[in-house]
Amino acid sequence: MNMLYEGKAKQVFETENPKEYLVHYKDDATAFNGEKKGTIHDKGVLNNKISSFFFELLTKEGVPNHFIKRLNDRDQLVKKLQILPLEVIVRNIVAGSLSKRLGIEEGTPCKRPILEFCYKNDDLGDPFVNEDQILALDWATEEQLALIRQYAMKVNDVLKAFLADKKVTLVDFKLEFGVHDGEVLLGDEISPDTCRFWDSETNEKLDKDRFRRDLGNVEDAYKEMLFRLTGERA
Repeated sequence: MNMLYEGKAKQVFETENPKEYLVHYKDDATAFNGEKKGTIHDKGVLNNKISSFFFELLTKEGVPNHFIKRLNDRDQLVKKLQILPLEVIVRNIVAGSLSKRLGIEEGTPCKRPILEFCYKNDDLGDPFVNEDQILALDWATEEQLALIRQYAMKVNDVLKAFLADKKVTLVDFKLEFGVHDGEVLLGDEISPDTCRFWDSETNEKLDKDRFRRDLGNVEDAYKEMLFRLTGERA
């Protein structure tokens, strides 16, 4: 198959169907806009299974997305998207860059979810942008932005409630959206690479922060998330 794109964590290939892509999950790990690089054993397998699980859950809950099916341990079949050049971040608890930017202690709960937008551009470090800039620069329409906000908040509600039963706190997460046949769909992945998951009793980190901050046991954290979601021991 012809590879169309290779990112930090995935490869995207054409398929025989011009409206479908194959996404291959890699073991490569990066942080700080690619400044830190490494490999997490079987991360691609774990993220593929975790992301597939979340997309199936969101489909049942009425959130339109690109996921069609998981093909094997590392590959998914998805709908072709014209990706909008935005990263959409939802925050329930202050952590990471928000803590650093505002000088607020990590772990401080937000009174309501915070929605942030970044312009997807690695060379610029994915800078923060506001809705006026997005509309003025024609990166999305008002209708698309309204749907993105609606879907992002629905994802937050669904995942927070589901994860609470698994004794996991959804701290924050990043989403990407695209357009398929004129319809706005959730794309990319939902995994410990793109979310902050904390154990609800100990606040132990079960996500890529273990790699970013050299906390160790990175693979075990991803395996623990898969187990809590599915009961499967990787």
